Parts: sequence; structure tokens; C-alpha cells
Amino acid sequence: MVGRLKIIVQRYKYPSKSLLFLLGMLFFYQSAYAQKMSPEEVVQKQLEAYNSRDIDKFMEVIDQDIAFYNYADGKQTMQGGQACKEFYSALFEASPKLHSTILTRTVFGNKVIDHEHITGRNGSNELIELVLIFEIQAEKIKKITVLRKEE
Repeated sequence: MVGRLKIIVQRYKYPSKSLLFLLGMLFFYQSAYAQKMSPEEVVQKQLEAYNSRDIDKFMEVIDQDIAFYNYADGKQTMQGGQACKEFYSALFEASPKLHSTILTRTVFGNKVIDHEHITGRNGSNELIELVLIFEIQAEKIKKITVLRKEE
């Protein structure tokens, strides 16, 4: 790549203008074709951060206006990035063996639906089974709806 750039610059009478043009084109190319995370990749990144209990990585994909809902009654259970960070920081601290295993994952547009088993929550050996519906906007999780298994 450097060799080609050198040859191109040498062909022009004003190499500084040519170099600026080429650098501008390179920047445009990288910006225009930069890889964006798919909704599934966003949720996978969140899952990996959850399983490693890394609050900073976890929050990288959480929208500041995130809302959590309980599917059964439609009630909002948590609102905002700060409340989310406080809740999950405390959970990660109290759950050294916390782990979520995805049983099934469905991607439907900007929604990702995970059926999961969670173990080690707050030091408990109890297996928790949930379905989570993640709604993604601009590579961030904007809404999570939680379905709990009725017994």
C-alpha cells in the first residue's frame, strides 16, 4: 500500500495536494464502509460483558435512556443508564459465579430474543429461566422486556 501511494504521489506535479486528496479519500472510504455492529452483535457483546461481570464493557452497549419492562404486566421496572449501571454493578459484585447461557436466540429486525438460563445470581445456586427481548437502536440497547417463567 505504501509503495503504491509513493508511486501515485510521484506522478503528480504537486505531491502535497495529491497526498491530501488521497488521505481524504482514504478517510472517506473508512468512514463510509466502517463496520457497524448488527443487533445480534450488540446483544452478544452485552452477554459477554455480563458473563465476565465487566460493568464498563456492559455499559458500552447500553443506551442512556434504556428502559426495562416486565412482560407480564407491562410495567416499567427500571429507567435510564445510571440506574442500570448501579443495579448491574451491585449484581456483579454480589455474584462471583454469575453466568448466563443462551438456549435459543432469534433475531427479528432490530430485536433480539434470547431464551436463557442464569446461574450464580446473588450467590444462589438456583437456576433462573428467562426470555429477554432486546430492542436495539444505533448500536445500543434501548429497551429490554423480561419474561419470567410462570410456575
